[in-house]
Amino acid sequence: MQELESVRKRLREFAAIRDWDQFHSPKNLSMALSVEASELVECFQWLTEEQSRSLTVEQLAAVTDEIADVQLYLIRLADKVGVDIATAIEQKIKKNEAKYPAEKVKGSSKKYSEYE
Repeated sequence: MQELESVRKRLREFAAIRDWDQFHSPKNLSMALSVEASELVECFQWLTEEQSRSLTVEQLAAVTDEIADVQLYLIRLADKVGVDIATAIEQKIKKNEAKYPAEKVKGSSKKYSEYE
């Protein structure tokens, strides 16, 4: 996860050079993240399941940009609130493994609370 640390530092510098740190509160960053996630969703709006699996070059370029925007805001937000993304990911995967044991959930899309 060295790449995340490098991006985090780069984003800090990017914001500092532009004097944007004053606008990068956790509240504002989480709102911006939500907007970017919505723009990602918009890329798939009205597509069929099959179309969403075989994007055109233009559609893939738009999806790529939106995924990058989401990731950049997420890294910036994590930096502002002091969350180590790599550690958070590892912890969340372990929680999900406990919530969704493979032998119970294989092939099902139910929520963990719907299992016995």
